[in-house]
Amino acid sequence: GMTTTHAFKMQLKPGVVDDYKARHDAIWPELAELLHHSGIRDYSIFLDEETNALFAVLKLTEDNSREALPEHPVMRKWWDYMAPLMEVEPDNKPREWALKPVFHLP
Repeated sequence: GMTTTHAFKMQLKPGVVDDYKARHDAIWPELAELLHHSGIRDYSIFLDEETNALFAVLKLTEDNSREALPEHPVMRKWWDYMAPLMEVEPDNKPREWALKPVFHLP
């Protein structure tokens, strides 16, 4: 089926890059499964070492249920786990800044 690409920025706090990477290297299997079942594919996160900004790029299936993820206990637990490392909303959801597509070479 068709997918759409979604990209956004997040922000790490200073001095936590190694911890952030280690936690993602050991991503919980139940979280990986949840993201897949929610229609998320090909998810990458890149770091700008100068600013500690994170740039996330993922593909969404047509029938994705990404909007429902904040209600899921596993997602909430991961956000709580990651919150000390990142700029977050009051409910510990990572702050997201939209990124605007300006070029794509298939």
